[in-house]
Amino acid sequence: MDKYQVNLADARWRKSSKSANNGGCVEFAQVDGYVAIRDSRNPDREPLIFDANEWDCFLDGVTKGEFPVPGI
Repeated sequence: MDKYQVNLADARWRKSSKSANNGGCVEFAQVDGYVAIRDSRNPDREPLIFDANEWDCFLDGVTKGEFPVPGI
């Protein structure tokens, strides 16, 4: 399946329990071996979709601190 053909109609969107309730959260859903990411303020906009390898590489980079966040 092409990641651009992933059906998100029945996706179960989740967000971190540490997220504030201000509506500015990142939500994710796992569907058919893909991970979809969206902005909770704009749930109707097209999400970013990653295959398993892309997502694993991203998480590895986060764990290793490869994405510094200014001000933190």
